[in-house]
Formats: sequence, structure tokens, C-alpha cells
Amino acid sequence: MTDKPAAPRPTLEAVAARAGVSRATVSRVVNGGAGVTAPLARKVMRVVEELGYVPNRAARSLVTRRHDAVAVIIAEPETRVFSDPFFGRQLRGISKELTAHDSQLVLLLVEEKSDYARVGRYLAGGHVDGALVFSVHTQDELPAIVRSSGLPTVFGGRPDPAEESTPYVDCDNRGGARDAVRHLLSLGRGKVAHITGPLDQTSAADRLDGYRDVLPDADGALIAEGDFTPEGGERAMRELLDRRPELDAVFAANDLSASGALRVLREAGRRVPEDVAVIGFDNILPLAGRTEPPLTTVRQDIEEMGRMMARLLLRSLERGSLPAAGPEPAGHGLHARVEAAPASIVTPTVLVRRDSA
Repeated sequence: MTDKPAAPRPTLEAVAARAGVSRATVSRVVNGGAGVTAPLARKVMRVVEELGYVPNRAARSLVTRRHDAVAVIIAEPETRVFSDPFFGRQLRGISKELTAHDSQLVLLLVEEKSDYARVGRYLAGGHVDGALVFSVHTQDELPAIVRSSGLPTVFGGRPDPAEESTPYVDCDNRGGARDAVRHLLSLGRGKVAHITGPLDQTSAADRLDGYRDVLPDADGALIAEGDFTPEGGERAMRELLDRRPELDAVFAANDLSASGALRVLREAGRRVPEDVAVIGFDNILPLAGRTEPPLTTVRQDIEEMGRMMARLLLRSLERGSLPAAGPEPAGHGLHARVEAAPASIVTPTVLVRRDSA
């Protein structure tokens, strides 16, 4: 017994014949072109659905000069991207928005020196309509590579000052850090330490600046550099206890670092929050609610920021150009701001109080 041959895929000509219109009219309808009345477009789309016609993407791109694909470039190794919940949430937001606009997400990771050339070749090859780039480090050559491709680009997180002409979406890192440190001081804590993130990233530098805004004369020995990982938080916490065993509060630059700090404090016999109060940043769930004790932290809406990045890029592609950059605070009406195609967007943060501080 032999299998029946698969039925041929419906063609543009078949749709045109069934709808009683020209092939060019069908092409304009399915590719979003102008010059077709609404009733006729609805008639064509009914036939498209009846026949199960699927537009050929390659042919469509020749007409629209669009590929319906966006490169999402993360300047981190694979092990970091797939172990840190932050990246998963940001990618989820980006993916939801691109999917809603029938656009594909193409994930590119930059781990080794050779990856820069690979990413550059891919972007220059005309495979995607634009790029979303995040977790960029200072002195990273990635922004220059993306810029040389000529593709519309939006950064996740405030880029290095040299790249601030490119629109970005970020949270109020500095303001959120100030809120965290002020809360610790309001609890009567007098020796507030800070575990930073990697200081070649603007988010970590901004959170350190927020700490220093509130404690301009802070003892330098109360600041230890981490790397946004639990292991980095552990190392930094041990350094701080060695230098200043009398410390009574810690503001960690993210929740993963805070989780590592909590483990070291527990091992050292320090009670949280009785002996040492701890605050993180991100409000990564379920992590922040399952630490011992549950973690007080600064909330940023990571998934929504991913959606805003994608929305800003897609709007710019519809208009054919990106707006000039320049941060615009975001609060109520974030969607309206993106719909109106603002420049860069800075979203608010909120302190979420739990048992650790």
C-alpha cells in the first residue's frame, strides 16, 4: 500500500480565481499593501482562509522588503542566559510581542571573540528587519557591529554613553537603589553594605550610584563587586564579613546575588533580619518568595520591558525610522507612550517588602 501524494499547496493564482480578482490584488491584500477597498480585502481574506493559502515568505519579502524576523542579541554566554531567570522573562516579553505581530525571534548569543564576526555577518546578510540588544558591557564591540549593519535597533538597558543615540528601554535603577538603601536606614541600620553587579554594565553602575546618593560618605570597605550570580553574591558577602564583620544591612544589586548573600550569612550564624537586613533587586519570582527568609527587593517589570522593546522596534519599522533617543520617564500610560513612538523609556521601580528587611 502506498501513501497518497500530498495535495498541492494552494497558490496565489488559485485564491485570485476563487475570489474573482487579479493576482496583483491578492498579493496586495496578503502583503498589507494599499489600493484595495475594505469589502474586497475581506472577500479575498475569506478565500485565503477557505483554501488554507499560506503566503510564501521569500516572495513576500521581495514585495514588502521585510523579513518578519527580529534578531535578539544577548552579550552573555549560553550558561548565563539559560540559568538567570531575568533573561527568560525578558525574552518571554519580547517573544509575546513579536508573535502578536507575526514576526519571528532569532536568538543570537555572544560568548567568544569569534561570535562577534558571526553576528556581524548575519546582521549584514539581510536576514532580519531589526535588532534588540541587551546585557551589553562597557567597551563591548557589539554596539558598533550592530550599528554598522544599518539595522533599526533598540537596546535593553541604558547603553554606554557613547551609544545613547540609540533608543533603549530601562528601569529606574538609580531610583530603585535609593529606595532600597533609604528603607534600610529607616530600620535603624547604621552599617549598610552593597554587593554590586559587574560594574562594566550600566545597570550595576547606576545601582551603585543610587547607593552612594543616599550614603555619599559610605566606607569603601562596605562595597564589594559581584557579578549578578548567586556565586558572586556569596564571594562578595564573605569579603564584606571579613572586612566589616559589624555590618548590619546589605543591599544586593540583584536577587540572585542576594540569595548567595543569604546563604553565607546563614553559614556565619547571622540572623536575617535580626542581625543583618537584606534587600535585593528585580523581584524574580518564585525565587524572591522562597529564600529563607523571603526577600525584600526592588521590583522592575522585566517581561513588560521586553514587550516595550519589541513594540518600540516594530513601530519604528512601520514608520521606516527610529525616533531620536533621549530618556522619557514612564509611569501610567506606558502603552500609550510606546504607541506614540517615544524615544528611550525608563520605567518605574517599586520596593516590595518581605521578611528579610
